[in-house]
Amino acid sequence: LDKKLNEIWRRQNPETGEKFDLDLHIENLMAECLESGLPYGHPVRLRIKQGIEVHPGQVPKGETISCWIPFPREIPHRQINIKLLDAFPQKYKVAPNDQLQRTVYFEQPSNGQQPTKFWVEYEYTPHGIYVNVDPEKVKPVDPNGPLKEFLQERPPHIVFSDTLKKLSKKIVGNETNPYRIAQKIFAWIDTNITWASAREYSTIRNLSLYPVINKHGDCGIQSMLFITLCRMNGIPARWQSGWEFQPPNDSMHDWSMIYFEPYGWLPSDVTYGMRKSQDERVKYFYLNGMDSYRLIFNDDFSRPFDPPKKHFRSETVDSQRGEVEWNGGNLYFDQWDWTFEWKVISQ
Repeated sequence: LDKKLNEIWRRQNPETGEKFDLDLHIENLMAECLESGLPYGHPVRLRIKQGIEVHPGQVPKGETISCWIPFPREIPHRQINIKLLDAFPQKYKVAPNDQLQRTVYFEQPSNGQQPTKFWVEYEYTPHGIYVNVDPEKVKPVDPNGPLKEFLQERPPHIVFSDTLKKLSKKIVGNETNPYRIAQKIFAWIDTNITWASAREYSTIRNLSLYPVINKHGDCGIQSMLFITLCRMNGIPARWQSGWEFQPPNDSMHDWSMIYFEPYGWLPSDVTYGMRKSQDERVKYFYLNGMDSYRLIFNDDFSRPFDPPKKHFRSETVDSQRGEVEWNGGNLYFDQWDWTFEWKVISQ
């Protein structure tokens, strides 16, 4: 679907996505951050309950089922005060906070011909982020410095292919300012790569090349292209993902983090793209800002769990629904259901 069709759909479905004024939220967040001088603001308290139910007959009765449910990391100024309220089974392991794809791990004997359930409930406080970046103050980073990892290829999804090198030259031209380069990449993807639902990432060989060939992609595919093109141009960039909320609606979502010297790491969401505004700061809010209504599970992609999975993952890139296995192998998505419930406690 292109943007015009999306607008038509929204007009015909006024109850979907219309109760939350995102642009008003952005306006208020920007004003709050500019007034306070802080890069974060507008905290929201959310309660989450996420679960997995293994279908009857998938695992012999009594055999141990292992289950990993995504769990948020404490990230200063982004999401804080995480409080686990309850879980089932009540014996579980929360991965350390430094796990880039953090989870809660459970084990439970299979109920055989009855469903086998797992769930976790918690609260947390996310903040919105906005930094008033002055492009003229942004400087290139040392390619051999501490951020070198975030400038490199990481096959199979971050590859500096000849196709992307040609595209990068077309987009960037003679621009040398890192912020202006990122701005050009951001605008090009928003304008030329139409959002469209994608098949499972495990079936796509190269997520950053896919949208260039097919001219469309979902949020993760758009973000991987953005990350790759930024890295190719000396701008550190990395993956971030989890959940997005526009009350009363929600969705799994992927975005990115981008580094501008001297401002540091800032969130970026090329899928949300350019806002309709004459104010350049508002227009490019999502190049270096983020709304408050996010839940971050992942600060990278395709990273091991703690404890590690023994069998192949169902989702080889992201971690938003969870993973399940037993001694006999992985349990794929069609062998279990996931649930995700949430509530705004305060805003």
